[in-house]
This record gives sequence, structure tokens and C-alpha cells, in this order.
Amino acid sequence: MKRQDYLSWDEYFMGIAMLSAMRSKDPNTCVGACIVSEDNKILSVGYNGMPRGCSDDEYPWERIGGNLDTKYFYVCHAELNALLNYDGPSLKGARVYTTLFPCNECAKALIQRGVSEIVYYSDMYADSDATIASKRMFLSADVSCRAYKPTERVISFQL
Repeated sequence: MKRQDYLSWDEYFMGIAMLSAMRSKDPNTCVGACIVSEDNKILSVGYNGMPRGCSDDEYPWERIGGNLDTKYFYVCHAELNALLNYDGPSLKGARVYTTLFPCNECAKALIQRGVSEIVYYSDMYADSDATIASKRMFLSADVSCRAYKPTERVISFQL
């Protein structure tokens, strides 16, 4: 008889997004994203970090200060990194599992690439203009958004 306690697709893909977030060097907000095809194949992953070739030690990670002295002008978001890491054909119909609801800039890119569903773990910036704009665009573009429903499962591995 087969095991009955295997991971659901949502648990698996959100777990990949969470594991990807752990690669982030951001001291405040670690975000991961996993792009999945309609037939449940992982197409790409990403996490928030500095662009390739830009040292994590040379650029600021601060949240408060002038534009050039904070991370916001420099960091590439997890969803955008996942899109940029993908070099295959169309993403039409794909789902994105992300640990944080996408900002307006990532929303535009996800819509343009044909993503049809966003599954998010946290919506902690729900009241921000960027998130409100994202939700408006996703609604207009018929991209469905749903909160991930965590389970009580503790993930551990054993042979």
C-alpha cells in the first residue's frame, strides 16, 4: 500500500518557494517564488537579492534613508528573478507560489508573461499602494490570487 502522508502540490511548491527564500541575504524580508506549469512541473525559482554581479556586501540593505542608501533601488524581487531565470517557452497558464504577495512591478511582469494564478503565503503589505495596485491589475487581467492554507505538517526527511 502506498504512503498516505505525502505532500500536496500546494505544500510541495510553497515549500520550494520557502526554501528559495532562505537563499536571500536581506536581513528583514526574505522572499521566494516558484513558477509551476499547468501540469505541476517546476519551471523556475527565484529569491530577492542583488542583481548578478552586484556584490551583496557593497550595496545597502537598509530600509530607511535616501533612495540611493536603501535596498529598494537595487534589490531584484523573487518573482522577477524567477521570471528572469526562466528561459523556456510561454508561461501561459502557469502558477506562481510566492512567500509574499507580489508588488505592482512584479505583477506587471507576471501578467505580461501569461501567469494565470498567484498562490501567496503572506499579504503583510495588503494596505500598501503597491499591493492594492497589484490586486487591481490581477483582477483586470483575470489572474486569480489565493492565500496558501498552511497545514500543521512538520517537514522532515527520512530514508
